[in-house]
Amino acid sequence: MVLTVHHLGISQSERIVWLCEELGIDYKLVTHTRAPILAPESLKIPGNALGKAPFIEDSDTGVALAESGAICEYIVNKHGNGRLAMGPNDDSKKYADYLYWFHYSNSTLQPALQIAMFFGLAGIDNGASIKGMVDGRLHSALQQMDDRLKENKWLAGKEFTAADIMSVYPLTTQRYYGGASLAAYKNILRYLQDVGKREGYQRAMEKGDPEMKPLLEAEGPEKSIIAAGGVESDIWKKK
Repeated sequence: MVLTVHHLGISQSERIVWLCEELGIDYKLVTHTRAPILAPESLKIPGNALGKAPFIEDSDTGVALAESGAICEYIVNKHGNGRLAMGPNDDSKKYADYLYWFHYSNSTLQPALQIAMFFGLAGIDNGASIKGMVDGRLHSALQQMDDRLKENKWLAGKEFTAADIMSVYPLTTQRYYGGASLAAYKNILRYLQDVGKREGYQRAMEKGDPEMKPLLEAEGPEKSIIAAGGVESDIWKKK
């Protein structure tokens, strides 16, 4: 089996590198560097016309697949024997919680952070009513996650699952592009410290983004990577 994972540095494709490390499966990692903000042309390979990351190629099945959620489900079920996931044969409540939090990041949290990021880059005045709506939506999304983590070590419950792998990127690396302070969300901060202690996460960050400082604390850099001109800046690098 040769599973090739195409990873774009400082991006959500870190999820798939982390997933493979947590599952302990063999894979070939191909890294791509931003040019200097957007994805490079090197990602526009057969099966990936949009040049998206993450992107995988599975030589055993002939499958080529983009979209991090789809890739995560594919790898868990095809190469991970269902590990790190819950299915319909599990307790119904636990299964429903797992499904909800697996999809929460891409459906709710990540879009809220992206909109806040774009408003910040556009310099929308804090007094503008639309800015208040955007900030309120982001706070609600973060608060719901914080409330969940007050009673649960991991998002799906007591056990670490792929729902966590899907959820950490917008709380960490995405904030290099602009976004919210996490100072008001103590349970999320506790959660991120637990994530940072996982050996699978440490290996994934070292393999996929060895120069990047994992953003596990409350505050991000004063200036975003975009405002700083891209990856040629050093605001995202380990000191």
